Amino acid sequence: MKRTHLPHRRRLLVAGASLLAPGALLGAGSALAQDKWPSKPITYVVPFTPGGSTDVIGRVIAQKLGDALGQPVIVDNRPGAAGAVGAGYVAKAKPDGYTLFGETISTHAINASLYKNLPYDPVKDFDPIALVAFLPNVLIVDPALGVNSVADLIALLKKDPARRTFASSGAGTSTHLAGEMLADMIGVKLTHIPYKGTPPAMLDVSSGQVTFMFDQITAALPLVQAGKLTLLAVTTAKRMALAPDLPTMQEAGVKGFEMASWQAVYAPKGLPAPIAQRLATEIHKILLTPEVKDKLTNQLGMDVVAGSPADLAALMQKEIPRWGELVRKSGATAN
Repeated sequence: MKRTHLPHRRRLLVAGASLLAPGALLGAGSALAQDKWPSKPITYVVPFTPGGSTDVIGRVIAQKLGDALGQPVIVDNRPGAAGAVGAGYVAKAKPDGYTLFGETISTHAINASLYKNLPYDPVKDFDPIALVAFLPNVLIVDPALGVNSVADLIALLKKDPARRTFASSGAGTSTHLAGEMLADMIGVKLTHIPYKGTPPAMLDVSSGQVTFMFDQITAALPLVQAGKLTLLAVTTAKRMALAPDLPTMQEAGVKGFEMASWQAVYAPKGLPAPIAQRLATEIHKILLTPEVKDKLTNQLGMDVVAGSPADLAALMQKEIPRWGELVRKSGATAN
């Protein structure tokens, strides 16, 4: 049988057409972009004001990650609505590896139940990258309040209606829900006063404008060491190495009170797998370096986890319904 051959020019046209097909062009461009990543600075969004735990963690990771990737990683603070403002911004960003999100238990567990109209879906709009650390909250008061124990504080709250206020770093944060949990357990209605971050909230507690608050020891230590705040208890089941003399809430008499915040890193949904894997690998290595682990654990009281994307996804599946139940029980809401 005689074989038919395409003319040379026609073969070239057919080959060219196949290369210009939309799928082929997209695949080639995507692969090229991944090969060159990162070719410009990366933005690490922190959804709270500077100085808080999320910001501290973000700056530690950003510096080390920038060194590892050969491009600057710039921290961008976008506070508001318990992290929902920053989360909403990241949810709409391109999934190209140039936007990361330092998220918390608030943005990816509590807010799902507390806010009726979130500008993002904590599961559908993000790709998990790394579970960073767990953080115990501590109960904090103004030394001038004359309160030296959790029992003293509870007695004051029950006796003096004017003192029934507590601050938080924002509606929907773990610091907010900790206060609601205490109110529920002691049977006293408390007034929640939300702030746009930890530093301004602590300043008002230290000046006596608000009675107490729960927050991570990370931000509290400088004011505690300066004699402007007093620590009464830690919220976890066990005492923390950073403050071994500080009793747990349960040891202080509030039976069943146990909670811990957590921190993690996410990216907008749809991040190319090679980039996601590179980020997860680099952040994992960063968290396990002696320098970083010592800073987060021994200086800031964090329990470093360095968990995988799968670990983070599994945690969310447990935490979202758990906090949803507490929100419904407490009646806490946020607009």
